[in-house]
Amino acid sequence: MKKETLVTGFALFAMFFGAGNLIFPPYLGMESGTLWPLGLAFFVLIDVVMACLGIYALNAAGGGEVAFQRTIGKLPANILNTAAIVCTGILIAMPRTAATTYEMAIVPSFGSDIPLLPFSLGFFALVLLLTITESRVVDIIGKVLTPLLVLGISALIICGIANPLGPIGSPHSDAVVQDGISAGYQAMDIICVIGYSIVLQNALKDDGIKERHSQLKILTLASLIAGVMLTLIYGGLTYLGATTGQTFGADLDQAALIVAITDQLMGRAGVIILGVVVLLACLTTAIGLISATAEYFRQLTHDRLSYRFGVIFCIIAGILICNLQLDNIIRWASPLLTMVCPPFMTTIVLILFARFIPTKRVYQGAALGAFLASVPLALNDAFGIWTFVENAFLFSYGFSWLPVAILGGVLGALIGHLERERT
Repeated sequence: MKKETLVTGFALFAMFFGAGNLIFPPYLGMESGTLWPLGLAFFVLIDVVMACLGIYALNAAGGGEVAFQRTIGKLPANILNTAAIVCTGILIAMPRTAATTYEMAIVPSFGSDIPLLPFSLGFFALVLLLTITESRVVDIIGKVLTPLLVLGISALIICGIANPLGPIGSPHSDAVVQDGISAGYQAMDIICVIGYSIVLQNALKDDGIKERHSQLKILTLASLIAGVMLTLIYGGLTYLGATTGQTFGADLDQAALIVAITDQLMGRAGVIILGVVVLLACLTTAIGLISATAEYFRQLTHDRLSYRFGVIFCIIAGILICNLQLDNIIRWASPLLTMVCPPFMTTIVLILFARFIPTKRVYQGAALGAFLASVPLALNDAFGIWTFVENAFLFSYGFSWLPVAILGGVLGALIGHLERERT
């Protein structure tokens, strides 16, 4: 049992720790300056706490998509789960793994001598090789790739703590809390939990652990292991970024910043090591996302779409989308995630308190309220329209959708109460 818990915890950490998890914390630290612990706290709240609670909540409530169907209903659950899976496994997070690897592992060493297209073909060919056999996914990630990933990133953080790049100055941003929340959205771990919970449950079943109680115990402890590891590494990366606020120019993007930090701390050899770390981080996440997406659609279609078909489809989509370039993927992801994450997070939190919620209408009303409130936020983010949302309560904290979600939940409770009285 201990062995399965450790392997599952390492695998979950590695699946969570991908492209966004590596590039967003240092940039958040650079923007936050002396307030970097505050930005980090809200990043960890959205990315680590919510994601690990999500793994626990979904499995405690029956596992994966079943938990959503029991709460908000089958059709809304399928719509919300599919939107999350498409964002993570097809449109944004998965192709971003290859684009990030190219920007941080290939360009610093080879420049444009190796174009993105042939690199992406090689990257996804390796992912295909490691993903096509479903039962091997968790073992490959947990036993082989994660220890190498942790070793490489820990070396970088230790060097940065021992030899800070410079003094930590005043914040460059006047919205540190919102920056932390936005970075948490961009990391996308919260909406990965549906797919990851399916992959982990299937892996435990393949290992002979079929009892729900045993699965839940392992997944709970594995979530704690992953959460602690993620928080420690995020803290180190955010601190490294904070030490660059008075050293590097603000014109560096997320990928360029972590490369510059590594070059200053460890020289060209360090940049090569970083390239290996990035490759491992993005490879483990791509494996997890693709296998989760393929398995989700296999279950959703009752085996009409096979696991292998799903893997190949995701691979093709990843090659096409990653060639749009990393900056474009990050820019276009923001409004989409602003719309998808709030109703998803709202439902996850309510599932934790399922025993105290007597009617589905609470879940439905809260999720619908969160979605409706997020639409103008997404439009403002994407096109700069409906700027009135910037005056909304809690906008500066990134939670202006929360009051509408609460109102929706209250209305749902009233509707549910009236329905029960009629019966």
